[in-house]
Amino acid sequence: MSTESQSYTLPILPLENTVVFPTVAMPISVQRPASVKAVEVALASENRMIAIFAKKNTATDNPQPTDLYELGTVATIQLIVRFGTTVQIVVHGVERITIIDFIQTDPYLKAQVRPCPLSKIHNIETEALQREVLELTGQYFSLAHPEKQLHFPPFVTLGEDIMQLVYPVTKLLQLDLAKEQELLTAPSDRDAMKLYNGHLNHEIQILEIRKKIAEQAQDKLSKEQKKYLLREQIKAMQQELGEGSPETEAKELRKKFEECVLPEKVKAEVEKELARLEQIPPSSPEYQVTSAHLELIFELPWQALTTDNLDLTNARQVLDQDHYGLKEVKERIIEQLAVMKLNPRAKAPILCLIGPPGVGKTSLGQSIARALGRKFDRFSLGGMHDEAELRGHRRTYIGAMPGRILQSIRRAGVKNPLFMLDEIDKLGHDFRGDPAAALMEILDPAQNDSFHDNYLDLPFDLSQVFFITTANTIDNIPKPLLDRMETLHLSGYSDEEKMEIARRYLFPRQRTEAGLPAEQFAVADETIVAIIRRYTREAGVRELERMLGRLARKVAVRFAEGETAPVSIAVADLGERLGPERFFVEQLRKELSPGVATGLAWTESGGDILYVEAIELPEGEKFTLTGHLGEVMKESAMAANSYVTSHFQDLGMSKSFEAVHLHVPSGAIPKDGPSAGVTMATALASLYLGQPVRGDTAMTGEITLSGLVLPVGGIKEKILAARRAGINRVILPRENEKDLPSLPDHVKAEMELIFADRIEDFLTAAIPAMIARKPIPQ
Repeated sequence: MSTESQSYTLPILPLENTVVFPTVAMPISVQRPASVKAVEVALASENRMIAIFAKKNTATDNPQPTDLYELGTVATIQLIVRFGTTVQIVVHGVERITIIDFIQTDPYLKAQVRPCPLSKIHNIETEALQREVLELTGQYFSLAHPEKQLHFPPFVTLGEDIMQLVYPVTKLLQLDLAKEQELLTAPSDRDAMKLYNGHLNHEIQILEIRKKIAEQAQDKLSKEQKKYLLREQIKAMQQELGEGSPETEAKELRKKFEECVLPEKVKAEVEKELARLEQIPPSSPEYQVTSAHLELIFELPWQALTTDNLDLTNARQVLDQDHYGLKEVKERIIEQLAVMKLNPRAKAPILCLIGPPGVGKTSLGQSIARALGRKFDRFSLGGMHDEAELRGHRRTYIGAMPGRILQSIRRAGVKNPLFMLDEIDKLGHDFRGDPAAALMEILDPAQNDSFHDNYLDLPFDLSQVFFITTANTIDNIPKPLLDRMETLHLSGYSDEEKMEIARRYLFPRQRTEAGLPAEQFAVADETIVAIIRRYTREAGVRELERMLGRLARKVAVRFAEGETAPVSIAVADLGERLGPERFFVEQLRKELSPGVATGLAWTESGGDILYVEAIELPEGEKFTLTGHLGEVMKESAMAANSYVTSHFQDLGMSKSFEAVHLHVPSGAIPKDGPSAGVTMATALASLYLGQPVRGDTAMTGEITLSGLVLPVGGIKEKILAARRAGINRVILPRENEKDLPSLPDHVKAEMELIFADRIEDFLTAAIPAMIARKPIPQ
């Protein structure tokens, strides 16, 4: 239009949020009175020109000179349409201008402006930028408008003004005001093209991502359409065959809902879930999830109960039929039946049966269920490390299912079954959660009346479930969980008890399983006793039953080969049928050498005897310990040695040795605990005296440096272990005298039990040659 040195006066039209570029035509809506006046003045002029500047601050309604950007565009008004006080105009940008000076601000802005043409640079970089502009513009339109095959090189060639393409396309990108103004104020075409290429590259990336998303959506839509057609075909075939459809399934669920007796709170939630299911399309994956959830709700026994058999005489009879002994446990069950008979609303107990393997913990649960007339279910907790196995998985996960508690409830069909949770002491835990934490809610009578399974997501009453857990030891059970259960200890069996169990239960069961009639196969009582003592060494009776089963199978082979003569197994036949004897009554230990003492230990499988050996070394460390001992047991050995060596003269010893080695045999087995303290002290005293300990005597007890002997646990198991090994004399801490009532009467009659308070009393009772000692200062 003019050169840079020329200037002219024009009315100014401030714009919000947009920029008018040279060579670009665009519509503008004008509402402000001052702006309308400026448009009217421009229309009255010969060339109908108006200066257009963007506002820096869009919040102001009455822009002043300082509110406008310094660079704008002069444009001609091509078209005007009036709508009341609003004017619609179409302007066409001509060239860039900058303000020299404002002439007036009222009633409209008016200023003296001069052209500010774009600097043209001609070099290899500019040519490369122009080609990039053409290529990117074509790529943009192929993505934004794939239906229009636009080819820009024929319209704008490299020899023409590339800004005729840059400015119009920039308006299509819908950039914000700051980016448009930055492009308008670019000092040269090279700078403008760089800005344009950057904005266009960003827009192309967005369009490519949108295209990818659209293609994926189209593929998914095509798959869904295919599935829909297949479902419609299946539906038509089901109707032809007279089979059910999703509508029929929803009606059946509605019918189950009307027939099911639900708690009020649960009923309201299920009503909402059922109404939502009826609105979900059957083709939706959510339909199957919701349908399976409702099926579970309707299958759970919300109100169904079994009537307890509270006949105490019948309960005693059933428990005695199934198990021999176990007096304490049986009495506890009878007590609970009496409470339930007098108070039907009493909460079910939560019992924990603790004892070595094979004593009948699991089978006792079945007997209790039979005595009560309740449904029975059991599952093992051993190795369980995922909390969701108990609480269930949330329905948002694929393949989600309820926890094992609710699955067992559903199988039982009643809300008051008897559940046996085996091996609670062998629970695991990892990053997936701690099952013991979930059990604290399940086994807490104050909480389990509103148990929440993650899958069910509704409160379910477990307060009437009779829970019985089993464990070999309480050491691995978390204290908060143990506190929620009533513990009942099942000790190991004596030889007489094992013989009665074998005669009443084990042998008849193995004979029946082998298919042998009673008159054709018999085992004498003395043979069973020989099996117990020579082929098994356990607190329970599992290995005993296996031995009897092995005998039955040997006899079954003879009958299967055609023999018909009755078979009676004598003691002399055991070597041929069961092989060499597995256990001996420690014949080599009947005569103990100096430095050897017999102790008693408790293990998860019952009690066992434990030998402690000590010898003098010509040189070496002062005190050496071996035998895979734990920290507590090592400390007991150190305390025993310290006590004996510090009181050797008072104990009648002439000297103590410079180096001693103390060993506990069976070095592959880890050992720990304080109860071997007196045994170690006795072995060391025997070594220092050079006198042997009595071979028929065993002992147990924790010691202190002041010479006291403290009580220990597992007394019944330890005494039974001594008896099994042929030891009939046991020295115990005096405070353990209270544990004698747990021993069978015949065991107490056979065993010589000696109680002592101090170490020197133990030594006097264990070492025959112990001389009269002086009183040791206490």
